[in-house]
Amino acid sequence: MPSARADIPFPDNDPFYAAPANLGNVANGSILNSRPITVFGQSLLPVAGWQVQYRTTGSSGEAAADMATVLLPNTPWNGPGDRPLLAFQVAEDSLGTRCAPSFALRGGRGFSIITTLLDVPFLTQALWRGWAVVISDYQGPQSRFFDGVNSGRAVLDGVRAAKSFAPLGLTTNSALGAWGYSGGAFATLWAMQMRSSYAPELRFAGVTSGGVPVDIPSMMRGVDGGFQAGLAVLILIALARNDFGTGLAKLLNDNGRTLLAREATSCAGDLVLHHTMRHLDEYSTAPNLVDSQPFKDAAIRQELGGQAPDTPLYLYHSNADDVIPAGGFSALVDRYCALGANLTAIHSQIPGHNPAAVVESLGAMNFLSDRFAGKPMPPGCSVR
Repeated sequence: MPSARADIPFPDNDPFYAAPANLGNVANGSILNSRPITVFGQSLLPVAGWQVQYRTTGSSGEAAADMATVLLPNTPWNGPGDRPLLAFQVAEDSLGTRCAPSFALRGGRGFSIITTLLDVPFLTQALWRGWAVVISDYQGPQSRFFDGVNSGRAVLDGVRAAKSFAPLGLTTNSALGAWGYSGGAFATLWAMQMRSSYAPELRFAGVTSGGVPVDIPSMMRGVDGGFQAGLAVLILIALARNDFGTGLAKLLNDNGRTLLAREATSCAGDLVLHHTMRHLDEYSTAPNLVDSQPFKDAAIRQELGGQAPDTPLYLYHSNADDVIPAGGFSALVDRYCALGANLTAIHSQIPGHNPAAVVESLGAMNFLSDRFAGKPMPPGCSVR
């Protein structure tokens, strides 16, 4: 893949991403700036695109200027009602903004765009169905991976901004949906858990999430010391950087502190390449870092399941997921059902994290199509 194009700078070097001086004086979801883009740098694609900068609020209450990419198929909407809007959460999985989907979708080049490219088949399916799409850089300008509140707020404010963005031609009757797989599912479900308190005016017809990251300690034990150990390193760095006073950062040894500095802007793909077969305890002063109290305190803050989303859900997960153990997914489904969620959960027989994403995507897309068409979903939980 070619290196980054000189005419498309990384977000940190692009003045368009800079926060305006009056940021604190505008409401969440307000549009701060916008510009048209050539999607993936390919002028022949049948889709119009824009980058939309919008105001959101970070997990510590600070005002932030975030970026969303909005896409509109170049075909009339022939479905029932008005054209729907899908909030599509790419698995950003990054420690730096060069890994943000907005950079990739504008035509940026380099290994940093790989996580966005993995979602192109699903994004294409949504556009082929005629839906408008908003893809937020939900980790924000500080690239706060695995910060649930930060991600959830950014997703909801991105939807607010897209709804009011005139070129999309959306109306008050345009149905809303949301999609996310893996890291994108984390952001999607955090947004839905927070919707009623943070953005009660946004009503979602349907939401899908697959490969859901839950039971963070089990995830890290599963990949530690293996070929995907870099994913555990990614989570460790993110939780240590986000900290929230848990003291996790204080458990890092010299190797750990060097790690934080060296990988400060890395993407998940970078870390998987750099840290194959490494062990988390190489970076800690405490043995069995994942079982330490500071780690548990940091992880529990980011676990899903604090409350049930009040939107129709379609959840799916491989029973033989090689990245995220299925036990956590089962526990989350049970938790949501006990709290009164309205959901369909699929325990997929397709082995592997990425294969299940592909095979089960059709059911997820069809679920959204039915909700956008106004077809009612049976109440309660259906688990199969």
